[in-house]
Amino acid sequence: MTAALTIALDAMGGDHAPDAVIKGAAALLTRFPQVKYILFGDAAQVEPLLRKFPALKDRSELRHTAEQVASDDKPSQALRRGRNTSMRLAIDAVANGEAQAVVSSGNTGALMAMAKFVLRTLPGIERPAIASFLPTQKGETVVLDLGANVECDAKNLVQFAVMGANLAHSALGRHRPRVGLLNVGVEDVKGHDEVKAAAEILRAVKNPPFEFVGFVEGNDIGGGSVDVIVTDGFTGNIALKTVEGTAKLMSSLLRSAFQRSIFTKIGYLFASAGLAMLRDRMDPRFYNGGVLLGLNGITVKSHGGTDDVGFASALELAIDMAQDRLIDRIKADFSGAFAESLVKQPVSGGAAQDEQESGVRAG
Repeated sequence: MTAALTIALDAMGGDHAPDAVIKGAAALLTRFPQVKYILFGDAAQVEPLLRKFPALKDRSELRHTAEQVASDDKPSQALRRGRNTSMRLAIDAVANGEAQAVVSSGNTGALMAMAKFVLRTLPGIERPAIASFLPTQKGETVVLDLGANVECDAKNLVQFAVMGANLAHSALGRHRPRVGLLNVGVEDVKGHDEVKAAAEILRAVKNPPFEFVGFVEGNDIGGGSVDVIVTDGFTGNIALKTVEGTAKLMSSLLRSAFQRSIFTKIGYLFASAGLAMLRDRMDPRFYNGGVLLGLNGITVKSHGGTDDVGFASALELAIDMAQDRLIDRIKADFSGAFAESLVKQPVSGGAAQDEQESGVRAG
């Protein structure tokens, strides 16, 4: 029997809160009957919505707070003044053991700052990373970092590889994930010092919990040749936004092509079923959910502008990670024989800059 889980929800985070939060949670009730929720938000807004979903109300606890993090709050402001906000209280619920994960559609920078301050990083991990999923020809691929760390050294990239492999196991069911480092070419001599040094470390470690395949290029992102793609936050965020922009361009071009004449409109009728499948395959709502990996608690960032379908996807991701005990798996990797082998490897390459306080949106 599946163990009971409790998920903390920031009911006030996002453009469509609390409506999207409540409807998204209600949509998963049948699939995950073992899950209960602690909702943090304005009772005057949340309670009427809960009454529309009696089954969700029975499995939820609503904790009132009138305060919330604004979308334009700077991370430092949110950290100093946001102790009683719905976002902070939801994170606190994970820190004190009341919940096994937190999901929020609120301000990304504030969520990262608060979660890092409250939950702290796991032993052996220097920096948390933002990870998410991209559709490929063979399914989905984990990509990290997507903006938390603008520059990374070799040790950071190696740690991201370990965390990303565990996420692929928990969310995608890949028992021995294939991991690649994003680079300007697949040859060993290409790339900057940090990437080449990270590759040397990953090739040398003994019995890694994943298969390191070496370097991959940008055109491999959609190919699905690997389960995890590792890069720094600067490159990763550009890659993510490029993929999102390309998907929008394809949609626009297809729409224009089928509206050109009466014949293309007739063609659309014949192709509508296939186009519907393509639309669903590329729908960003089904890939919603950026994971703040490396913290001592599962933290999922849902896109701020998503609807209930997108929020349900982020919530499902949090549930999958909690059920697979992702945090325990990462801890084990950084405390066992693999970790000892990892520590013994020499680290070369330039040092990374300190993390920049930014509100980069990852999903």
